[in-house]
Amino acid sequence: MAAAGLSSSSCTVFTISSSLKTRRHLTKTPQNPLLFKRNNSSNPTSHPFLPSRKLCTVQATILREDEEKKVVVEESFQPKTFTREPVHGSPQSSSPSGLETWAIKLEQSVNVFLTDSVIKILDTLYHDRDYARFFVLETIARVPYFAFISVLHMYESFGWWRRADYLKVHFAESWNEMHHLLIMEELGGNSWWFDRLLAQVIATSYYFMTVFMYALSPRMAYHFSECVESHAFATYDKFIKARGDDLKQLPAPEVAVKYYTEGDLYLFDEFQTSRAPHSRRPKIENLYDVFLNVRDDEAEHCKTMKACQTHGNLRSPHSYPEDAFEDDTGCDLPQADCEGIVDCIKKSVTSPPSKQNI
Repeated sequence: MAAAGLSSSSCTVFTISSSLKTRRHLTKTPQNPLLFKRNNSSNPTSHPFLPSRKLCTVQATILREDEEKKVVVEESFQPKTFTREPVHGSPQSSSPSGLETWAIKLEQSVNVFLTDSVIKILDTLYHDRDYARFFVLETIARVPYFAFISVLHMYESFGWWRRADYLKVHFAESWNEMHHLLIMEELGGNSWWFDRLLAQVIATSYYFMTVFMYALSPRMAYHFSECVESHAFATYDKFIKARGDDLKQLPAPEVAVKYYTEGDLYLFDEFQTSRAPHSRRPKIENLYDVFLNVRDDEAEHCKTMKACQTHGNLRSPHSYPEDAFEDDTGCDLPQADCEGIVDCIKKSVTSPPSKQNI
């Protein structure tokens, strides 16, 4: 599913529009405008990146107000999310209850407040220092993926959780953000000690906060990360539009050329869960191209974080082999799973241990 932009009152959401080149169509059910079903056409051949031909549904958890605010992303980023059947028994497999609806609104309100607070600090300190601001922003942006992986490894150690796709995708996201950080360092964004200290202090606090939040409510943690990535997208988009002509006259940093165009691009494809592998291959000719692709990376992070808010919905783009449609046993194989530390402990007590597929 797709991720969304940030506003002062709520984090805006991206509208999902599937454009996979198959004869399947996405139809919206009238009962729930956020519930989508994948319909088969006369040709039953499944798309190679979908796990089977069995009909699957996926439900978004982001609540919409009376009128949903929508963000128009660049035409090159029309989201195409791989759908997956929600985990049996998860709260997202049915319409949220009144209590859950209240909880989601509270989580999102807290996330918006926290994100807006950080944005005000950055606006005050870096209103005319773009590269330093980007350095701080990229230092912060890496943190949640470290936190997610830390908690998931702990769950694996206790045998509560077995979902390799989450570890693969989150590591690829941190790898992408690390290269954003290397680019900003090469541009001189970390030249002043104060900027380095501020980034380290915020990142350390952010890490422990995210670990606690992710253990308590993965949905809230993913939404918070979506808000941060949405701000990053908006920041780079504004910078490109304001400085585009100047950036086209400047050379691209060597680290950006190597990351986007050379070597094995497996990890570059891995974090873009709304795209088929090999579908995006950037051309880097100048600094403008670099910032354009950094901005577009943030849009992909938003979509992935959006998809994660539906429990059990995330899948690696490389988890769909060419012959996946030959397996009609179901949308995915059973896996050890839990949502938050409370659910993990409850399931460990009430359910006997068993071998699970990774």
